[in-house]
Amino acid sequence: MKWKHFVDSHKLATSLAILVMMALHDQWDNPTAWIYLALHGTYGILWALKSRIFGDKTWEQEITLLLGIALWAGLSFYWVAPWIVTSQAVQAPPWRTALCVSLFGFGVFFHFGSDMQKNITLKLQPGKLITTGMFARCRNPNYFGELLIYLSFVLLVFHWLPAVIFGIFIGYWFFRMYQKDKSLSRYPEFEAYRKQSKLFIPFLF
Repeated sequence: MKWKHFVDSHKLATSLAILVMMALHDQWDNPTAWIYLALHGTYGILWALKSRIFGDKTWEQEITLLLGIALWAGLSFYWVAPWIVTSQAVQAPPWRTALCVSLFGFGVFFHFGSDMQKNITLKLQPGKLITTGMFARCRNPNYFGELLIYLSFVLLVFHWLPAVIFGIFIGYWFFRMYQKDKSLSRYPEFEAYRKQSKLFIPFLF
């Protein structure tokens, strides 16, 4: 089996998991629970579609069943946020809900748009260092998009525990981003590109 089989199945299971939580805590009349389901559930479905249509080769690597189960369990920490929403009947104010929906929309744009650009560019020009379009000012616009997406989940819940969990995952993202920089340093033009772009957040960092 491959990494993507466990990641994709977990993403698809998110909607069902949230619905189960809503049922357990009788949150059918909680608009924040429904908004959370719409945001996080939609993201899971979009991820699975992306994986099938223009997936990242990183997730194509083989993985053992035991490691796959551990990965599935680790990703389940993302479900702490909807558990808090449903178990504590969180009611986000309208302005915060609107902010989260907006952040989610921008996040999807950067995350999936940059992955599509990378997929098409590498198919047409294999081995090319991508320095244009969504990668012109940010070397990891996909991670920036994910930052906005998960930030929308965290702000909707507005609880410290999902924020801490998300922070741990961001730490792993930094590890991956620095690994990528190290790999891209083999290109002669990378140093100039590094100086004109940011690692993670466009124009800031």
